[in-house]
Amino acid sequence: MTSSQPDQAPDAPLALPGYAHVYSGKVRDLYAPLDDSGAPRDDQLLLVASDRLSAFDFILDSPIPDKGAVLTQLSLWWFEQLVDLVPNHVVSTDVPSAVAGRAVLVNRLKMLPVECVARAYLTGGGLREYVADGQVSGVRLPEGLVDGSRLPEPVFTPSTKAPVGEHDEPMPYADVERELGADLAARARELTVAILKRGNEIAAERGILIADTKVEFGLEGDTLVLADEVLTPDSSRFWPADQWEPGHTQPSFDKEFVREWLISPASGWDKASGEAPPPLPDDVVERTRAKYVEAYERLTGRSFSAG
Repeated sequence: MTSSQPDQAPDAPLALPGYAHVYSGKVRDLYAPLDDSGAPRDDQLLLVASDRLSAFDFILDSPIPDKGAVLTQLSLWWFEQLVDLVPNHVVSTDVPSAVAGRAVLVNRLKMLPVECVARAYLTGGGLREYVADGQVSGVRLPEGLVDGSRLPEPVFTPSTKAPVGEHDEPMPYADVERELGADLAARARELTVAILKRGNEIAAERGILIADTKVEFGLEGDTLVLADEVLTPDSSRFWPADQWEPGHTQPSFDKEFVREWLISPASGWDKASGEAPPPLPDDVVERTRAKYVEAYERLTGRSFSAG
């Protein structure tokens, strides 16, 4: 059994009465509600978060139990914390019982063709860019930064939204302006940075640093609307504040833990081989679930319940 490429959803879509399956992505399945005539509506979607985990552009064989519920419920909590900054796409959490706790009915939007990323700390792909030429997505950063360094101010470091199965690439801001227009590009940049700043203000009180985050925006008329998920362990890097120590890879509450295992000798996998990664050992699956749940509980102050 081998890991699937992103365009190969590993599971058959659920049969949900009143909904038609539209699309399955790396970790989410989309359904359109049916109107009175039985035809799919074009103004709303049921967004269902699966327990699938994507890493290095592969869907791994090993799902993470309750991951879909954590991402959905944490996003709903964050939408409430951010509602004064930006409207969101949520219509209702009244969903079919088969997907209760991990699905939400949302407005269908015209999605921006740009990955909106903001960074408060330097690590991951941003660090690799910085080491190469002192910049991230065309943004010049101070000299002397190391893995885990806090940036003077959060920066907008967008990337391309690559076709399924291909890698996103860093995108200079001038290219974002050409893609979206100057006004929309500026609004997307300001909101992405504002979301990360607000996230860190709240997370800091709970002992978590949010190193970086990716957000999705869509348009409803001329209004920019926050969509998909926000400030979750899949879309962001969460670090325990009391263990932050620049100069090396930080402990995390997110899927970086899985990435680190995959590139370690323990996995036996060569990232450069083009081969699919191996299944995760049970203990890595269990520890990853525990990290996701701990992030949810520390941030929200609530006990996690999958239902």
